Amino acid sequence: MFGYLQIDKAELKVREYEAYKAVYCGLCKQLGKDYSFLTRLALSYDCTFYTMMLMSLSSGCSGFSDGRCRFNPLKKCRFADCKNDCYSKAAALSVISVYYKLMDELMDSGFWKRLAVRLIKPFFSHWRKKAARRYPEMDTIVADMLEKQVKVEAEPSPSIDATAHPTAEMLGKLLCLEAKDELQRRVFYECGYHLGRWIYYIDAADDFEKDVKHGNFNPFRLIESDNLTQRMEQTLNQSLARSYDAYVLIDNLTDFKGILDNMMLLGFPLKQNSVLSKRQEVTNEQSV
Repeated sequence: MFGYLQIDKAELKVREYEAYKAVYCGLCKQLGKDYSFLTRLALSYDCTFYTMMLMSLSSGCSGFSDGRCRFNPLKKCRFADCKNDCYSKAAALSVISVYYKLMDELMDSGFWKRLAVRLIKPFFSHWRKKAARRYPEMDTIVADMLEKQVKVEAEPSPSIDATAHPTAEMLGKLLCLEAKDELQRRVFYECGYHLGRWIYYIDAADDFEKDVKHGNFNPFRLIESDNLTQRMEQTLNQSLARSYDAYVLIDNLTDFKGILDNMMLLGFPLKQNSVLSKRQEVTNEQSV
């Protein structure tokens, strides 16, 4: 994924931050166990959030254990233990997402980046097939997202809402896989859809200058405005607010709810402010 689903560390309790790191390290450990040492490079904040959502919905955390860091054996780590397949699902999503991200890079990148992608693609192709055998519905959802994204970005003048729909729909459908009834399905989809929409837009805002420079597609290039940063902020705020409205309706979150609340209320807005502030600084420098 993209790495925008982060915590606000300053507002977490010490024990919550330790628990967050334990989930992060636990997912890293699972990636190496299920696929390869190299797939640990696919570890992301986004899939850590996904792991905590899965574990909270299923009360999957069975405690904590101490061990050694897989990257640095001299470093001690604490791992959040899980009694079900939450880690396996998140590890599969990690490698599947990276594989389709590489496929996207092959279509949009320059020569040297495409060359680098071609070198690592066979490895992730193998790991993605393994993940798809375990979770075929997950693979179908992500593959469908890429296909729809390519189509909408190839249109002459797509609406900005249409450009975000494939990513938004993907996360909505992924969360729906955990729903136990129709009501949960609707709530999970709404929460995931608008959070996916926010992820797509925050990534576009973060990459705006680079995309303009290289002539790449960016949804915010479709907007004509005297204050583009303000329009970005309005769009992002709307997505976060609607996602949170659905999130508060999820009444069966147990493990890590305090951390998830921190991310939804503080971490994501903090990351958004960081991206938009950086963009505003660039805009101010260009106008001088």
